[in-house]
Amino acid sequence: MKNFQGTPGTFLGLVLRMSQFIFAAGSIASMATTPSFFNFTAFCYLIASMGLQVIWSFVLALLDAYALLRKKVLHNPVLVSLFVVGDWVTSMLSLAAASSSAAITVLYFHDLGHCHFGEECQKYQISVVLAFLSWIPISISSLIMLWLLAAG
Repeated sequence: MKNFQGTPGTFLGLVLRMSQFIFAAGSIASMATTPSFFNFTAFCYLIASMGLQVIWSFVLALLDAYALLRKKVLHNPVLVSLFVVGDWVTSMLSLAAASSSAAITVLYFHDLGHCHFGEECQKYQISVVLAFLSWIPISISSLIMLWLLAAG
């Protein structure tokens, strides 16, 4: 398998995983600090999806850090196949959750009238933005993993 930037065990791979983790954790923190997010199913789905994203990204960031410290190459075909499947699943779940939450945010807080929750509306919007920002590096990672698997 080819060794290029963004693959497991490279510095860029670690940066992508850490950015996924940070944005997803920020999205969860912003949403969870609102008192009534559980009244909206899309927001509950966003929390669940970002929770999975946090776990997946953190574990793979630890694996990347270990590989960097030990100067090991993580290009085992079985391991790369697992990364491809996991990245694509979490990428699609993150995009679906961010999109549905954005739609609910626009519908409830802009189309149906002004938001009467005040600061809570801003937290919902920040959470959705952070969810989309979390989706960008996971989509890049999933494309790199697919490319690595195809090149192998």
